[in-house]
Amino acid sequence: MSEVEILHLPTDVDVPSLWSTAAARAAAWLRGRALPARDATLLLPFAALVPVARETFAAEPGFGGWPPRIETPLTLAAALGPPPEAAPGRVSGEPLVDRLAATARVRRLLGATGLDEGAVVPGELPWLTAQFVDAAQRLRAAALALAPARRAGWWAAAAARTAAAAAGPAQLEARLLSEAVNWCAEGVAGATDRLFRHRPAAWIVVEMGGADALVAGLLDAAAAAGVPALRLVADPPSAAPFAATACPARVRRWIAEDAEDEARAAAAAVVDALAAERTPVALVALDRALVRRTRALLERAGVPLHDETGWQLSTTRAAAELRALLRAARAGSGGDAWLDWLATWPRAEPAARASLEALWRGSRRVRDAAAATRLARAAGAHLAPLAEPGRRSLNAWLQRLAGRLQADGSAERLRSDAAGAQVLAALRLDGAGPGWGPAADALHLDLAEFDAWLAAALEARTFVPPADAGAVVVVTPLARAIGRPFGAVVLPGADHRHLGDAAPAASLVGDALAAELGVPTRGEARLRQRLALAQLMRVPALTLLRRLQDEGEGFDDSPDLQWLLLERARAGLPAWPDEPAPLPRRLMPAAPVAPPRPSASAALPHTLSATQVEALRDCPYRFFARAVLRLEEPAELEQALAKRDYGEWLHLVLQHFHAGRAAAEAAAPHEAAAPPPDDAARLQQAAEHATRELRLDAAELLPFRASFEAFAPAYLRWLARHEAAGWHWLGGETEHRFAAAALAPTTLRGRLDRIDQGPGGTRRVIDYKTGSKRALERKVKEPLEDTQLAFYAALLGDATPLEACYLALDERDAPIEIAHPAVQRSAAALVAGLGDELRRLRAGAAMLALGEGEVCLHCEMRGLCRRDHWRPPAQQAAEAAPGHAA
Repeated sequence: MSEVEILHLPTDVDVPSLWSTAAARAAAWLRGRALPARDATLLLPFAALVPVARETFAAEPGFGGWPPRIETPLTLAAALGPPPEAAPGRVSGEPLVDRLAATARVRRLLGATGLDEGAVVPGELPWLTAQFVDAAQRLRAAALALAPARRAGWWAAAAARTAAAAAGPAQLEARLLSEAVNWCAEGVAGATDRLFRHRPAAWIVVEMGGADALVAGLLDAAAAAGVPALRLVADPPSAAPFAATACPARVRRWIAEDAEDEARAAAAAVVDALAAERTPVALVALDRALVRRTRALLERAGVPLHDETGWQLSTTRAAAELRALLRAARAGSGGDAWLDWLATWPRAEPAARASLEALWRGSRRVRDAAAATRLARAAGAHLAPLAEPGRRSLNAWLQRLAGRLQADGSAERLRSDAAGAQVLAALRLDGAGPGWGPAADALHLDLAEFDAWLAAALEARTFVPPADAGAVVVVTPLARAIGRPFGAVVLPGADHRHLGDAAPAASLVGDALAAELGVPTRGEARLRQRLALAQLMRVPALTLLRRLQDEGEGFDDSPDLQWLLLERARAGLPAWPDEPAPLPRRLMPAAPVAPPRPSASAALPHTLSATQVEALRDCPYRFFARAVLRLEEPAELEQALAKRDYGEWLHLVLQHFHAGRAAAEAAAPHEAAAPPPDDAARLQQAAEHATRELRLDAAELLPFRASFEAFAPAYLRWLARHEAAGWHWLGGETEHRFAAAALAPTTLRGRLDRIDQGPGGTRRVIDYKTGSKRALERKVKEPLEDTQLAFYAALLGDATPLEACYLALDERDAPIEIAHPAVQRSAAALVAGLGDELRRLRAGAAMLALGEGEVCLHCEMRGLCRRDHWRPPAQQAAEAAPGHAA
């Protein structure tokens, strides 16, 4: 048995000097023990250090041209042979496979505890499963760090410790942890087990950024077997990580106002380093969201990057395509879900998709309705295998998904994309792999559960993009930024949240138990972060950035950085003062714009609707945008029914009711022997007919049906009074056009909700409304200001006496008539005024944006006319004055 020897490397030298010293001391140690260097193995903390270590050790004359074998624990284990295959259902270390087996175990445990999935809070089962897998992975890693001979005793102690906690009442989490221990103890084998059987002439370990449990266990086993072992410790003492650090770095501390400014400052710091030829440059990913934004800014500037951190595979375009496909296939998926998927479907022609969207949004302009219909049918047929109801095994779901991707050519396209290939591999769509089949056959899911499983599977994987050609900027985590020959390091996120004591993550393995079992704790993670920060002081140039606030939340300096500054002050070293981030700023003079004054005499529409005429009266520019440019705000494809859907449904109910009633009366006159029609039953039949015609979900319509049940008898009472006064239904939903010399060549067109006929042949236009009664009363208070009823009256001409009213259908005491007094006079005034206005516009008059009144508050064209950026009225008046120089 031998001892593991320890040599401390200097903490006050730069990175090249550190590696030169490590090589020299390793060579001297081997010579002193007459050990052949080429038969020794040197282990590094992570793979990015291998190139610099091999280069430096190869140049060390003490090795005589034969340096040690240089690896990391993982690369050495891979070189020694393929990883062992876990038995089906046992923990394997592969998160996706383990999650399948864990789901079954958690369900069994819930049943044994007297619970079932229905007794668990919705969404808690996936969370419990994730916690179970996390605990198993942490326990497995701790066990694999021990020599195989020591593991049985460790598992026995862990089982006893967790079983005691699980014995208490209602300790579900404790029972899950105990089950995780039992699951792992059934059979733990890892690729690194071969390291304990490897017998080099000597082990040499470079320790940087904290000790590694696996390496420590390996050295202990080597020492017990009599194999010489050396630890080259590059870290300062853990109790005072910053006390012995004499920093050679040129350090800048920049403070930005918010996250966007911090990202811009980080990008500027990278560009500064490149301009000064301090390459390569490390961009440290402490704050992942911030670094994503910084990366985007650098890409925009044409800076090639090598991103070692990547991002969740679930956020890639390839993953989004698969999620969109499954969402579209789910029962009850709305139009938005279909359109999202169709935007990615290779078989969806853009023009056909645009036509389908226009059709679904109720647009008046659908370019190719036939193509839209064909696309909808083809899409439905493609989704059918996924949309079939029922539960099936995970393997069956994956086979169906693979079949859909193969059928439309998506599979080949995904294979040719870096992220797409990783998505296919993560989901086993290009081959199952070991340990997959039995677990995937045992798990049965419906489509929603399969979608949730797929989302979790993709969130568990990281997509690392290929490096750009010629990249000298490396995006890397803090733990892998150390010991590398960077010319400069840029570290955004040097604040109390990202470079400090982070909030504890939920875990079945608490810190106390972790410390007892030798599982890494939060305290050890914090120490690793401090040691990594101390190692960064070796680089030539370091820029530390933080922001003052983020969405109103204040951000303080990093406590580790404050500790470092305190140690520098004690040593009499100069401070690193905070400086405002030197962001390039430009003072831009305010440049308000004048209200638009378009003229389109030759482009005026030949027919006008009531909505277009009302827009012209409200604001000529709004008319220009709506009627001349033919712009319209796209309707939302909401899955839940809105009040406007109820209004459309109620309009159709009343139309079917009155049309059916009139047809029945015509077929069976009252003087015949047939019984009188049952209006209440007919109204209910009309409601069912309208529901089917509009393809509305009866369950979603239920709240509105409750209102309708109260409305129906009130409407029939109103109708009885209305008919007793001599009125009867003449027609509904009828199209009308009106042409007059005053308007020529323009004609008016519109659809009337209802026309009744009364005493003396008088006709009455009734417009159904589900809006506010007060708003309707305001509209007719000034009769000449109400456009809609006057427009409808104009459509019917002035040959017969005419009345008009709004019928409010959605008030507590509905229906309520709000009559328009003297509507024929208002119609004549409307036609005359509209004719004058159209003649002005045809002569080239400008369609001004008025920018006043209540209509401006909710106008969908406000961004187009730029109302909020106009010049002040006084300046506009001065510019309009005669003699003003442009």
